[in-house]
Amino acid sequence: MYAPLRVCPLRARAECGRVVQWRFRLRARRRAKERMDEDFMRVALAQAAEARRRGEVPVGAVVVLQGEVIGAGFNRPITARDPTAHAEIVALRRAARRVRNYRLTGAELFVTIEPCQMCVGAMVHARVARVVYGAREPKAGALESAMRAHEHPALNHRLAARGGVLEADCRALIQEFFRSRRQDEGEDRD
Repeated sequence: MYAPLRVCPLRARAECGRVVQWRFRLRARRRAKERMDEDFMRVALAQAAEARRRGEVPVGAVVVLQGEVIGAGFNRPITARDPTAHAEIVALRRAARRVRNYRLTGAELFVTIEPCQMCVGAMVHARVARVVYGAREPKAGALESAMRAHEHPALNHRLAARGGVLEADCRALIQEFFRSRRQDEGEDRD
């Protein structure tokens, strides 16, 4: 038979304390990361507000590397007459120019609306490490809603994704934009 394991009560209490401290530090780090995600999403929301002011669909994005914004952009396909001028693409282009490299290894991209397939493809090619988005895009969202493009087995790069950051704010901005657009179109018909 095995002898019962004898543990010194003082040592057990110390070990338990270390585990509790470790868990507490993990939770504190997670909360700090979530607050940082919200802070960068607010910067993306400011970009989206600028798009709205210019008559574009209000989507904003920022690229962050080592805690610093290195590229920002908002939707501008109408004013730029460029179908690829989505907020994410504009932000990625600016970030690449800033670091003088098309590879943005380790960067994070924050965007107010779930990215489309084109934008996810650009993030994969740029080697973005993580994308954080606000509201889901049920028709064209390529991270969670319509498809999971970033998980395709043929891709040679994987990126992490987190959704729902300041979701209510992001959704409200875009819904209000389309609501006012529909009202304007209704007034034009009269």
